[in-house]
Amino acid sequence: MTPKIQILVVEPSDIIREGLKALLDDDFVMQAPLRDIPADLPQRLPRLQPDILLINPTLLSSSAKMQLVAIQQARPSMSIVALVYQYVDARLLQQFKTVLDIRESGNKVSQLLRDSCQNDTESNEENYELSDRESEVLVLVAQGLCSKEIADKLNISIHTVNTHRKNITRKTGIKSVAGLAVYAMLHNMVN
Repeated sequence: MTPKIQILVVEPSDIIREGLKALLDDDFVMQAPLRDIPADLPQRLPRLQPDILLINPTLLSSSAKMQLVAIQQARPSMSIVALVYQYVDARLLQQFKTVLDIRESGNKVSQLLRDSCQNDTESNEENYELSDRESEVLVLVAQGLCSKEIADKLNISIHTVNTHRKNITRKTGIKSVAGLAVYAMLHNMVN
């Protein structure tokens, strides 16, 4: 029997927390939810051992990137998923492995969370080489541009940019913007 996926939800709304709990199928166990992000969350994670941290990004502090890095370092095997139901800056959402919009169907919610837990080691072992266009997109991502800005600069659609970004993530095995920036610097793609 496959172990159930442990989810820690950080969300202030009782309605949303309870709705999620009702939607999740038998593959998931929802740990006692948190209403906000406690200062000692990184210290708690090794003890709680969630597979997924489902977090409302609006609860993050002004130094959200640093806060997410500390959380991820506390439990590297955990997927951090953004729970979204209002506007959140796209640059912040890029820091998350997956974005879950609460308007999704119950089946889609379960599948999205299940997919966020899957290990990408198979794609990392293939060690694909980036295409020229993917390299261009990677450089612009490393420079801090969002998908819309990249689309405007390269005269391509946002959908095409997002497809390139997914391919870059699949080929490099790197999911965060900061990690992609380091990758670009190590491969002498940016100064």
